[in-house]
Amino acid sequence: MFRGILSPSITVLDAQGNIDFPGNELHINRLIDKGINGILFLGSIGEFFALSLEEKKEFITFVTKTVNKRVPVLIGTGGTVQAEVIELTRFAEQAGVDGAVVIAPYYFKLDPDSIYRYYANLARSTTLPVMLYNFPDRTAFDLGPELVLRLVREFKHIVAIKDTVDNISHTRKLIQVVKSEFPDFSVLSGYDEYLLPNLMAGGDGALSGLTNVIPEVFADFMKAYAARNFGKLAIAQAQISILMNLYEVTSPFVAGIKGAVAAVGVPIVPAVKEPAVELTALQSQTIRILLDKAGITSRCG
Repeated sequence: MFRGILSPSITVLDAQGNIDFPGNELHINRLIDKGINGILFLGSIGEFFALSLEEKKEFITFVTKTVNKRVPVLIGTGGTVQAEVIELTRFAEQAGVDGAVVIAPYYFKLDPDSIYRYYANLARSTTLPVMLYNFPDRTAFDLGPELVLRLVREFKHIVAIKDTVDNISHTRKLIQVVKSEFPDFSVLSGYDEYLLPNLMAGGDGALSGLTNVIPEVFADFMKAYAARNFGKLAIAQAQISILMNLYEVTSPFVAGIKGAVAAVGVPIVPAVKEPAVELTALQSQTIRILLDKAGITSRCG
């Protein structure tokens, strides 16, 4: 369930900032048709931080029915109010999703024991498979190998981690420490460009945002890796490296990724929730230049 190429899907909105259900259905079907192995909804790119609890619940029901067991459905349920995290995780479980992806609490920098209790309380409240989400640039806390191993030892349904750390050595240490005792524990890179070193270090793939833009490139990457086709791997890695610059077009990066999805021919409005802002004409031009440089524009749609 937590191996290969997983996509943290954008949440498609209409021009008024409401969830665009037909647009999301179109995007979901495209991801599946292009070979994505699983989809995370309500992650960082999915703007979980800007959606109400009611919007999230409605969206969870919708995406579960839309995907209809074609690939695993994961839901980002993390937040700063533990009661709401537990409530949303239980709702997702009842809706029939396949797992919860839970970021550590953010805003205050907490100590390891506080983070442990947060995840332990959640794990005791659900039977869903749980993926830890390590993003210290956003949470001011790093889920290190020792804490992860402690959690996995105690809770058998904590089965994976998304490691969004701009340092492949961090991910490598997680792989070596945790997978040496629990070989089925899945370690996924949150940074697109670390997919190859993740796999070569014994990891399990990636859960990364560029899959919204070029899902077929990532699917082909995995096929080339399995076949040891290093020529194709080099081409795909070069395209991913160029498109990593999409994350710097806007702040936060959500608008840039949505703009790139629209630019490759997917008929969506690249609207974002406040306080993020819409793309400018110059930013849209920058996106098109990056796509052209990577040789992507005419291939997708």
